[in-house]
Amino acid sequence: MRAFSASLERLIEQFQSLPGIGHKSAQRLAFHVLGLSEERARAFADAILDAKRSVCQCSICYNLADSMVCPICDNPERDTGMICVVSDPRDVAALERTHEYHGVYHVLHGVISPMNRIGPDDLRIKELVARVAKGGVREVIMATDPNTEGEATAMYVSRLLRPFDVKITRLAYGVPVGGHLEYADEITLLRALDGRREF
Repeated sequence: MRAFSASLERLIEQFQSLPGIGHKSAQRLAFHVLGLSEERARAFADAILDAKRSVCQCSICYNLADSMVCPICDNPERDTGMICVVSDPRDVAALERTHEYHGVYHVLHGVISPMNRIGPDDLRIKELVARVAKGGVREVIMATDPNTEGEATAMYVSRLLRPFDVKITRLAYGVPVGGHLEYADEITLLRALDGRREF
């Protein structure tokens, strides 16, 4: 026997289908939505539908945008000679929060993962090579995650870019701020030592 009406159960199931949302969180969200006024519920639904209809990929960097060119690529103050390669649009948002990077981006929309049947042709790698081949790029920063798939993707892309006159760098990784050395694994400590700089 169901505890809730069929329509409420469907709403809970939809929330539960989102990444990182378990059954209890889905229930909480569903009850929150039910508590909204008709106007706020409609605004919430309209925002989802509007985003689904209007958000597309930038024709230059493949970040998410509302038009053919995203605000970063459209900004004349950004340094187009420096491209930061990330695997996901969320990584762009994370790097932008630092307010320190003033170059542009290239979003691959994933990483090479044979286990998940994702190969180089499934990513925006060819488009990156074409961008660099046009010239004017001084440096490409590989900013994929420091895991097996991220490292493999960074190495693969780096090999493709070697024939061009461009500096290829990798984000430094190491001990996080507030972390303790005793809990860091050997690879993290090795990277922290390799990436050390003058104090």
